[in-house]
Amino acid sequence: MASTDTIKKGRIGVFALAMLNIVAVVSLRGLPAEAEYGLSSIFYYIFAAIVFLIPVSLVAAELATGWSEKGGIFRWVGEAFGPKLALVAMFMLWIEVTVWFPTALTFGSVSLAFMGPNHSFDQALSENKFFVLAIVLAIYWIATFIALHGTEAFSKVAKWGGLIGTVIPGIVLIVLGFAYFFAGNTPQIQLGWDKLIPDFSNFNNVVLAASIFLFYAGMEMNAIHVKEVDDAPRNYPIAIAIAAIGTVCVFVLGTLAIAFVIPQKDISLTQSLLVTYDDMFAWAGISWAAPIMAACLALGVLAGVVGWVAGPSSGLLVVAKGGYLPRFWQYTNKHGMASHIMLMQGLLVTALSVVFVVLPSVQAAYQTLSQLTVILYLVMYLLMFAAAIHLRYSQPNRPRAFKIPGGNGGMWFIGGLGFVGSLTAFLFSFIPPGQISVGSPEAYVGILVVLTIIFVSVPLFIYKARKPHWKDPAVTDFAPFTWEIENVHPGVINPSDKVTHTLNQ
Repeated sequence: MASTDTIKKGRIGVFALAMLNIVAVVSLRGLPAEAEYGLSSIFYYIFAAIVFLIPVSLVAAELATGWSEKGGIFRWVGEAFGPKLALVAMFMLWIEVTVWFPTALTFGSVSLAFMGPNHSFDQALSENKFFVLAIVLAIYWIATFIALHGTEAFSKVAKWGGLIGTVIPGIVLIVLGFAYFFAGNTPQIQLGWDKLIPDFSNFNNVVLAASIFLFYAGMEMNAIHVKEVDDAPRNYPIAIAIAAIGTVCVFVLGTLAIAFVIPQKDISLTQSLLVTYDDMFAWAGISWAAPIMAACLALGVLAGVVGWVAGPSSGLLVVAKGGYLPRFWQYTNKHGMASHIMLMQGLLVTALSVVFVVLPSVQAAYQTLSQLTVILYLVMYLLMFAAAIHLRYSQPNRPRAFKIPGGNGGMWFIGGLGFVGSLTAFLFSFIPPGQISVGSPEAYVGILVVLTIIFVSVPLFIYKARKPHWKDPAVTDFAPFTWEIENVHPGVINPSDKVTHTLNQ
């Protein structure tokens, strides 16, 4: 997951929109997890793109152009099912990012560990749980400090950190990895057309692959820009197709580059990307570049975290000011940032990071929190896909600048494909992967189940406890839902073809 700058007003070309989506999605952090599968990783990447990436992009574009008022996912789900489930969806987006931070920052701490001159010492340091915990917390609170200073501060870090810490390392990884292969070195994976199809008789092969869905998460953030695309019904799907192909290519080539260099039995979720760079630079005779690359990757992690500290917290602030969270959580600092929400997020990140000390290894903690992130994010996506299908019936005449072609059948196909794909990945995410040591399988599953129940229950309790005085009368830019204006229940057929803000005029 990565953040993107807001696009200035103007028209966006097909290629520009495609690149915007690629940059929003691509991250190198998770590639070692899929390098476990060798050539068969190609199958998983393409499968997840078809059943998740493309449906998310198209469904979010229709929702964003039909209901563009403040609130994002809260608005979309609320129009279909009411504010209770809308609060669940918005809270899932915020809490999954909170859970994601320790995993992303684990990668950052490993990157910093590999900046030393002694490879053996660096690797031992990266496996030290207390070192990882200290660095995770240090980077997170630095990122929070930057984000609290407003949009201008964190957008600069996100922009340049994304370029230096993701784009450039990605290019280097692919170029050197394939140069290594074409130079005649023996690849560490088995090649052959028969290796492209996974061994479905081994159920463990499917479990870890569910994490690929998280790789593709975030495309919905750019759906709002479809309104700035000329001839959106024609050009937006083309841009999405280009973005999907480009994203898949980056992930596939980057994963194979790691698999060429690192034997499957030696792959580590947290270390293998850095070890790959070390080995490739040594092969190319430029070992001095390894610490520089480690520093770049660490900067990329900081950039991503800064953007994600601010983004979902700002979205939750909008919902809070609509009267769905107590006034305490609506407080903003002089820079307009949701300081109380962000500080609460910091405390949760700190508590979750302690898991690194409790679980048997850094890798076990990494896998557990990664899967929990996938589970929580998929709850939000399940609600989004269901809302999109439902709104075709409850608000059939609502103007949509972009509409999935094929009528309601087209929406059922695309939205249904995304829903079924998300539900499948959701269920698989609770199964311990056989390739990774996660300690006790029972404890692993128990932690995921208990935390999922807790995090889904929190917004339900908050909604039940809401009070009239939570809504700030000074807030006038949070538009009511369409069904509120028409004084009907959510989900009731709405024949109006007017946008929400004109219905009460």
